[in-house]
Amino acid sequence: MAVNAALRDYLKTRRSVGIGFLKDPGPTPEELREILTIGMRVPDHGKFVPWRLVVIEGEARKAAGEKLAAIQKARNPALDEASLDNERRQFLPAPVTIGVILSPKPNPKAPEMEQLLSAGNVCFNLSHAAFALGFAASWTNRWYGFDTEAQQMLGARGGERFVGFVHIGTPSAPIEDRDRPELDKVVSWFRG
Repeated sequence: MAVNAALRDYLKTRRSVGIGFLKDPGPTPEELREILTIGMRVPDHGKFVPWRLVVIEGEARKAAGEKLAAIQKARNPALDEASLDNERRQFLPAPVTIGVILSPKPNPKAPEMEQLLSAGNVCFNLSHAAFALGFAASWTNRWYGFDTEAQQMLGARGGERFVGFVHIGTPSAPIEDRDRPELDKVVSWFRG
């Protein structure tokens, strides 16, 4: 197989872009379909498809935020308006967010850990696909990804849970790199 220099160079410079820096325009319906298709090309031992995707875009972003604020207000009636507004903005300003749900399939050939890793790979592949189409992305998981009531409100079913939310949009600022670990500090060699 020949060296793919463009792919190599992309992988050497890839980085997330914070949600606050993701603006319109987002992907068109055709681009989003391509992002979703690429996102699902991941290792899946046993072909169980142990994940599902939920797209949050358009006015649904505001509706989801309102429901998150309502959940928090019901739990803490003393919550101030600024905190509630933060909840309302959870899926803003990014034009599109894709929630990735682990939907495990019990099978001894593919333990749940393998299925979880497959779902995590979907998150990462969605990010790669967004960048490949000229957008930027940020893979996050916040309180609502761990909260049963919020997860159900966002589309998780019994026995499922979110493994991440991939926010996609056009970067509004230059993408700067961050420090990366030194290989010698994190890589060791098994010598038998």
